[in-house]
Amino acid sequence: MPLSRLNHIRIVLLQTYHPGNIGAVARAMKTMGLFDLVLVAPKKYPDEEATNRAAGAVDVLEAARVVSSLEEAVADCVQVFGTTARTQRTFSRPLLDCEKAVNWIAANTKDDLYDSKEDNAENNSNKKIAIVFGRERMGLTQADIEQCQQLLYIEGNPEYDVLNMASAVQIVCYELFRQLTSSVLASEKTQAEKDDIVIKHSGSKSDAMVSQDDLQRFYQHLESTLSSTGFINEKHPGDVMAKFRQLFTKADLNAKEVSMLRGVLGSVDWQMKNNKSQ
Repeated sequence: MPLSRLNHIRIVLLQTYHPGNIGAVARAMKTMGLFDLVLVAPKKYPDEEATNRAAGAVDVLEAARVVSSLEEAVADCVQVFGTTARTQRTFSRPLLDCEKAVNWIAANTKDDLYDSKEDNAENNSNKKIAIVFGRERMGLTQADIEQCQQLLYIEGNPEYDVLNMASAVQIVCYELFRQLTSSVLASEKTQAEKDDIVIKHSGSKSDAMVSQDDLQRFYQHLESTLSSTGFINEKHPGDVMAKFRQLFTKADLNAKEVSMLRGVLGSVDWQMKNNKSQ
């Protein structure tokens, strides 16, 4: 059964407290054909407990990357899903259940989007979709959520829907395996098609997904320019940038659109510099 589409999925664990959970996550991933694991500032790793809990998935642990920030973990990703158990809270990001979130991923990781033909190889062959799992004790913070484009939750008993981290990863990985392997795709339409979820990316160079690294550079450029024009008061910045992040997240910008906006900002920067020199 071809598993190549699963290679574009990255599992990210934020500040994991118990090393045994890291090992259990590695095992959960490997059983479903996923191997890209990134650990953000784990409290204790490497650790013998993690190795023991991984069982036959030690290779996933050995290949895992350890980074210091979520921003670094998802820099090369074109979409980031954050997981949450708080379904009643009002979020500034789309909130999908596990099945529908993977519907979106399945719809946006067509085989021809990631093959080696023409422009696609340069723009999309190494791009990743990340799924971020928060801290065992507190989940994702608001700052973490701002690094995500969409949020994913797992439905459960409303009286007690608290999942162990490894259990949550196992459920999500199973849904990814079920929907992204060819046997399922050949036998049924994805729920994304049934629900008429808009598939924005056609695989052309102009519609290539934007990496998180490029997106963060755009936000830094935007903040710098808005500060220079006086739109953002440095003494009282408020939540201007948070609002702009929310706006552009809803817009679901692609690489060409981000490049165009950077060009606009560059034009404003040049004009201001030119006016000052006169």
